[in-house]
Amino acid sequence: MTDFEALLKALVGARVEFIVVGGLAGRIHGAARLTEDIDVVYKKSRGNVEKLVEALKPFTPYLRGAPPGLPFKWDAPTVWAGLNFTLDTSAGDIDLLGEITGGGRYEDIETDCVNATMFGVAFKCLDLDKLIEVKRAAGRVKDFDALGELQRIQKERFDSPSDPAP
Repeated sequence: MTDFEALLKALVGARVEFIVVGGLAGRIHGAARLTEDIDVVYKKSRGNVEKLVEALKPFTPYLRGAPPGLPFKWDAPTVWAGLNFTLDTSAGDIDLLGEITGGGRYEDIETDCVNATMFGVAFKCLDLDKLIEVKRAAGRVKDFDALGELQRIQKERFDSPSDPAP
């Protein structure tokens, strides 16, 4: 089971620039669907990659699904040379995404975010409209399964404005 609190606090505490996407973003927007990992889009800059590596180092990241014993070095050059990493850690699963289908890189979706707070830490979360867009673009069965609920939440928000007319 993923320790969402530990991973979020580590990223925020290290001042990593990231955006929560995926199932946890859905939960933040009110979805009931459970998620087993944290999906984040990280800013791919030298300084941010170094912060990301240091933040997760205590959790001993390893490539999810890789055969045991496969050489893998968790360091800035490894992250810099790659893009997307699906990792097992001692705190659970985290997907580090340099870009996402239907959204692009951190810089491309940074304006499509809302501020969120969990476990006493604040971070960026993909807004509901963009989350729906990227889930649709991903085209995976699990994303299509989540779309119905997210679209209902979106419709409820549209039908129930926060500032009703007097």
